[in-house]
Amino acid sequence: MEAVLALCVAAAALMLLSSLGGAAGEGAAAATAQELRRGFTATHDASYSQFQPVLADPTGAFALGFLRVNSTMLDLAVLHLPSAFPLWRAIPDRPAPWSAPATLSFDGGLALTDPAANKVLWYAATSGDRAVLLNTSNLQIQSAAGGGGVVWQSFDYPSDTIVQGQNFTSAAALRSSDHRFAMRLGTNYFALYAEPPTPGGAAFAAAAAMYLKHTALEAKAQIAAGGGATYARVEPDGFLAMYQKEGPPADVLSFDTFNRGVRALRRMTLEPDGNLRAYYWDRDAARWALDYTAITDPCELPTTCGAYAVCSQQPAGRCECLLGNATTDDSSGCAGAGGGGGGLCGTTGGEVGGLYRAVRRRGVEPVNKELLGSERAATAAECEARCERNCSCWGAVYSNGTGYCYLMDYPAQLLVEGDDRKLGYFKVRSLLDEEEAVRGRGGGGRGVKAALLAVGGAAVAGAAVFGAYRVWDRRRRAGAGADARRKMGAVDDGLSPGPYKNLGSFSSVELTNSFRR
Repeated sequence: MEAVLALCVAAAALMLLSSLGGAAGEGAAAATAQELRRGFTATHDASYSQFQPVLADPTGAFALGFLRVNSTMLDLAVLHLPSAFPLWRAIPDRPAPWSAPATLSFDGGLALTDPAANKVLWYAATSGDRAVLLNTSNLQIQSAAGGGGVVWQSFDYPSDTIVQGQNFTSAAALRSSDHRFAMRLGTNYFALYAEPPTPGGAAFAAAAAMYLKHTALEAKAQIAAGGGATYARVEPDGFLAMYQKEGPPADVLSFDTFNRGVRALRRMTLEPDGNLRAYYWDRDAARWALDYTAITDPCELPTTCGAYAVCSQQPAGRCECLLGNATTDDSSGCAGAGGGGGGLCGTTGGEVGGLYRAVRRRGVEPVNKELLGSERAATAAECEARCERNCSCWGAVYSNGTGYCYLMDYPAQLLVEGDDRKLGYFKVRSLLDEEEAVRGRGGGGRGVKAALLAVGGAAVAGAAVFGAYRVWDRRRRAGAGADARRKMGAVDDGLSPGPYKNLGSFSSVELTNSFRR
């Protein structure tokens, strides 16, 4: 029965490869290798519409190849062929366009290069003898020396997904496809984080915001200090298990199909909305069936309202901007939410009115306050002062009811409505507000500057022409007066008017300063 099923999967994969590759996919399966040996090279063919397979697993369910991403970019990926879903991606720092004549080569290590641009896009630096794709979707580089062994595998470097049987360790991280969110494993927990933005490629001087933390129950096994690293794994029976060593798990996070006898390929993915979801492949319906959702409250997701916004739970998911009473329907609608700028530490102007301005709001609190650092404070003013003096602090919320002061080491986000006993103090970068204001007026900053320069230039030119005319006119009149005085026998005392000397200072000081205000 299993052999028949494998044949059916392989046949379905052949049909899918043809549809993915268009005309170029007619002979794709025949050209796909079962292993890569030293000296292997494959060149990307842009005539493929979405995916060009290079290496296949024994069952035909998975393939490694060139994947088209965001319509125009090229990546290296392992695809689940029946669904065309990428289970692993290389994600180069500087990807090449889909039209680039990229090559995948194997010479002990795998290399994705763009010869036309003379760039190495991605490289798995090893000294192996062959590359294979297992029937688990794991891409391995193996060595024949010493009886053989794995010298590199994609399971150790996940992108946004882990599949069943894949160990997820603290050395790795799941990152959403846009790199805005991450899942990391701690000593006895896993957590989800909103990553700080990277404007212009530079790291933003703020901490990642933890918005979910799941701690191991340790009911069947204890996690001992010094007992080794912990790891998590999606199990075939429908749960995410946490281990310190093989045997009974230290934690079981059950899915909807837990212990219901569903035997199918399972995956867990950190998705672009910041939520963590688990699926299984439903062969009968030919779709990924949702099996688990980590966050069900919209206000607990960082993408529901975004930065500098407050989420209302009545109705759930309604957003209001922190800087005023405006509402927004997406995560980029509030002033200051565009990212950019930098941190507050190690720079001048770190005071209120310099790099940032202070915003105070009553009736708000962090939805993730249990995950934040908290201190006791006697008053709201004392809580605020602790944040104001700390350049690493971006906000503080004080609870009059409990006396706790919650400090935020990231720009304001994940805020929800609270009662009037909650008092919020938040730092908002002034430069961000200026940039948002310029964009909101319908013109970019460059356009505004160009307009000001044009007006200034015209004013200076006009002043210069007018000044020149005045000089000529005064000289003409002075000459006429001298002639008259000479005719009348008068003596010239040297008091005749000369040229206007201050025109340059007016144009360079007065006019320039007027545009700076």
